[in-house]
Amino acid sequence: MVADGLKVLFCGINPGLMTAATGHHFARPGNRFWPALHRSGFTPRLLKPSEQRELLSYGLGITNVVARPTARADELTAEEYREGGRLLALKVARWRPRWLAVVGVTAYRAAFDDRTARVGPQQRVIGGTRVWVLPNPSGLNAHWTLETMAEEFARLRQAAEDSA
Repeated sequence: MVADGLKVLFCGINPGLMTAATGHHFARPGNRFWPALHRSGFTPRLLKPSEQRELLSYGLGITNVVARPTARADELTAEEYREGGRLLALKVARWRPRWLAVVGVTAYRAAFDDRTARVGPQQRVIGGTRVWVLPNPSGLNAHWTLETMAEEFARLRQAAEDSA
């Protein structure tokens, strides 16, 4: 789900089993990606995972750090994260989105060997693409509510609009 010159390319950790079965990103019931995207103002209505292609019309795309589906992200190896980060950087250099938004601080730290990263804008730039780390929208991430997650997504949306 990428195209040249997107405003934001969202990057999940890896496909879960539901995503692998359906072909739709963030497809597991209880995942808060789609509600956070809508509440933050990125989309005018709440999209279903099956409507993910509509994101392209808003200048948004989705990819993953690691392509291999798993039941849980902790099944991925450190090498898979590092290789995924390398491939993601190549993808970003090719497609040139304004912002890369990695969904999950742990995934970002592992993929880019940045143990000090926090949620929010990063110092790292890939080509001309700025990087933002968003909270993991999994229902298992109890540190973030849907409301606080949507607020962080909205901060990114504002930054993407300001950099237009």
